[in-house]
Amino acid sequence: MFERITSKGISLHVPLNLPHGFSVAFTERGGGASPRPYESLNLAGHVGDVPAIVDENRSRILDIVGLGEVRGRLTTAEQVHGTRVVEVTREHVGAGAYAGSPLATEGADHPDGSSPVPACDALWTREPGVPLMLFFADCVPVVLVRPSAPAVAVVHAGWRGAAAGIVGRACDVLRALPGPDDLIAYVGPHIGACCYEVGDECVSHFDNRFVTITGVAPRLDLAAAIGEDLTRSGVSKESQWHLGICTAHNTDRFFSFRADGLTGRHAALAVIR
Repeated sequence: MFERITSKGISLHVPLNLPHGFSVAFTERGGGASPRPYESLNLAGHVGDVPAIVDENRSRILDIVGLGEVRGRLTTAEQVHGTRVVEVTREHVGAGAYAGSPLATEGADHPDGSSPVPACDALWTREPGVPLMLFFADCVPVVLVRPSAPAVAVVHAGWRGAAAGIVGRACDVLRALPGPDDLIAYVGPHIGACCYEVGDECVSHFDNRFVTITGVAPRLDLAAAIGEDLTRSGVSKESQWHLGICTAHNTDRFFSFRADGLTGRHAALAVIR
């Protein structure tokens, strides 16, 4: 239930069943200005890319989805593989909108804007016209949409966050809002069990529920872990939409830290129109 849209060399995956009044997109890595090893649509300011180029890439994305006029209201997070979920209210709007400095995720002051929302891996808002953007290179991007509120959330779930239940925490926040319980989840590209060999520490956190032993090394099925967390949190399987693309198998289209090491980040973007 996703459509791949390409414009000006940039490809996005957008849900076909998205409720009116919202925009959601998962980006690919092509069509940007970043040089190798961040080639080319790197959207993260903390990986070593030139900040001005990162800002140009972000502007290109927002222009394509029709949000160029709210470029300065883009809001990002200092992703730390934790479980903190933060509501983006008016005081947070524009936090981390511009990369400004390679020290972005260390909370440095930016010459072109404020720092990202500190120490969190999920942002949500009820504010219209505030694009939320988080960054990924194998971890799982989850966008939650609550049409009746209206509210939207973007969640960054690596194995630590998935094991600790960050997706469920974000679901709980949005489901607690007044109105019909109509929460929808969109899960973007991430590393698949086909490529995700993990060690004993990781296996111990999942109690072997989502770990398949193949050959000499266990492999983690993050899609199954996230899907179960969503279901436990009241989001039925009929309201979950998984893109189902492995980033490590498709490094021509997506960034993958596991496959490439030093690399850029694609993004999940959501906004209330």
